[in-house]
Amino acid sequence: QLQLVESGGGLVQPGGSLRLSCAASGFTLGNYAIGWFRQAPGKEREGVPCISNSGISTNYADAVKGRFTISRDDAKNTGYLQMNSLKPEDTAVYYCAATRYGCSSYARNYDTWGQGTQVTVSS
Repeated sequence: QLQLVESGGGLVQPGGSLRLSCAASGFTLGNYAIGWFRQAPGKEREGVPCISNSGISTNYADAVKGRFTISRDDAKNTGYLQMNSLKPEDTAVYYCAATRYGCSSYARNYDTWGQGTQVTVSS
C-alpha cells in the first residue's frame, strides 16, 4: 500500500519556524517528485514548493519565496519542508504528494497524498 504521512505541524508564533516531514511507505520515494500543497479555510489548495526526483526544486507560490525550503532524503524515504519567518497567512493544512511525472503546481497531477498536517501561525 502506497502511503505518505506528514508530521511536524503545530502552533507557532509569527516569525517562528517549523519543519514538516513527509515519510513514504510502500514505494520508493526517490523515483517520484514530491510536492507540498496547502489549503487554508475557504480557499483552494495551492502548490508551494516541489522537488524533482533529481533534487531540483521549484517554487509555485511567491508568498513563500525565500522563506520555505524543500528537500529530500531518499535514504530515509522522506521529504521535508523547512518553513521560516512564518506569518499568520501561512496558516493552513499542509499536504505532501508524490508524482512519477515531474513537478507540477496542479494537484491533479499527483497520485499519492498524505493526510495533511495543520500549521497555525498565531500569537
